Amino acid sequence: TTNLTCESSIENNSCKSRGLHQDVWHRIQFHCTLVTMNFYQKTISLPPFPRGFHLITREVLAQFPDMASIETGFLHVFIKHTSASLTINENADASVRDDFESHMNLLVPEDSPHFTHTMEGPDDRPAHIKASMMGSSVQIPVKNGALQLGTWQGIYLCEHRDRGGARKLVVTAFGS
Repeated sequence: TTNLTCESSIENNSCKSRGLHQDVWHRIQFHCTLVTMNFYQKTISLPPFPRGFHLITREVLAQFPDMASIETGFLHVFIKHTSASLTINENADASVRDDFESHMNLLVPEDSPHFTHTMEGPDDRPAHIKASMMGSSVQIPVKNGALQLGTWQGIYLCEHRDRGGARKLVVTAFGS
């Protein structure tokens, strides 16, 4: 697939000499260059994780070598589940993961009397709300085939069920 990248310049001219009512008119010039955009997409599987927040950056990269082909672009990761989510956060101190779990449980407790969705167990009810709060996707810039994460950043799987099972992610890399 191809796309155009364009640079523009604007020239300001007096409108009085052209009989126009506006104070200024703009002439925009575009200088376009043809750029090839590459798209790579794959559905990958993660093994079952226990409830909690788990770094998965290495697993994603290991199962998606096509990202190395992107010189400048983005990696988009989407989770195909409603009781787990994705986020980017600190990857150095494990206590961050414990803080995430304890605070999410305070915000959305399992024993809340407000739940009406009860068919899949007490851990499933709050899992849907937690997943919506955290989000179903992350997008990260890519440069020279490498993720442009900060020094202490990593991709997290946020498993909101006690036993959520294997999880599927759709991973898409695109760019030039």
